[in-house]
Amino acid sequence: MKSLRLIASRLVWAIFTILFVMTLNFVIFRVLPGDPARGGLRDPRLTREAIEAIRVRFGLEKPVINCVQSLNPWEPGPCAVNPFDTQFFIYLRNLAQGELGISYHTNRPVAEMMSQMIWNTILLIGLGQILAIILGMGLGILAAWKARTRLDFGALLFSLLAWSLPTFWLGIILLFWGSNQLGLPIGGRLTPGVDFPNTAAMLKDLGRHLVLPTLTYTIVFLGEYMLIMRSTLIDVLSEDFILTAKAKGLHTFQILKDHALRNAMLPMVTLIAINLGFTVAGAIQIESVFSWPGLGGAVFDAVGQRDYPMLQGAFLLLAVTVILANLAADLVYSWLDPRVRTD
Repeated sequence: MKSLRLIASRLVWAIFTILFVMTLNFVIFRVLPGDPARGGLRDPRLTREAIEAIRVRFGLEKPVINCVQSLNPWEPGPCAVNPFDTQFFIYLRNLAQGELGISYHTNRPVAEMMSQMIWNTILLIGLGQILAIILGMGLGILAAWKARTRLDFGALLFSLLAWSLPTFWLGIILLFWGSNQLGLPIGGRLTPGVDFPNTAAMLKDLGRHLVLPTLTYTIVFLGEYMLIMRSTLIDVLSEDFILTAKAKGLHTFQILKDHALRNAMLPMVTLIAINLGFTVAGAIQIESVFSWPGLGGAVFDAVGQRDYPMLQGAFLLLAVTVILANLAADLVYSWLDPRVRTD
């Protein structure tokens, strides 16, 4: 019963948080200075009639909230007579239908664009995260086991260096090194203009394009995972129950596997959940450096183009991902540590 109440309470808080984020996401992009009808296109030749047509096309002529003065500094507007004919209600209705608006720049549905790009981002970030978690935790366990030895100092030096490197700088260095020394592609997802004879050839080309951005992402997060795992595991290994296990004559591997790792995993669960939640934010620099056609690169382009619907959809996706990742972390916490299950 306690577990069910815990899950139910976490789900309720997650739902309320998502609703708050949806409202905040709507308001932020309507209090920004400037006219999105002009900013999205940035054409000085636009006439007043053309600007008005653009406002009508994207629903910008409607008031933000019924019987409340519009937040648009460029279009004050009167209160709406019909409460369902406001920007906020249309925004909620579109979200319920899976619609995120129309891109100002491409004039295509944002949901359609994001659905095409998100899989490229998941592929890149998924491989990078899996490698970073495995290698980072492995190095952290090894460094904690061999604490205060040359192996430990070497792993610490490498992890601190990897963690402190700017992502874009590391990506540029690996791009030059990989293209010159290994002959790897410098950008894109597939080699343009190539007619692949079969799926295996296409996957091979995709793998070659994935090497450098995945390696960049892995190195950036590997150091963080290693440092947290090492520090936490050293603290756990100094606890009394570990000394008792050693006094019973248990093997070091058995002590690590059955007694130490489960307790040391609690901070790692939080760190992994936070990093997974910020996949889009973490991929912006990497996708921009390697011209990877993912959601991070699309967000970077949308900022320069003032494509508010695209930014609004991407930020909403990022916020919901962070909330769900933290919800998953809370549930895993309760499974790893029964003390978390409170009334």
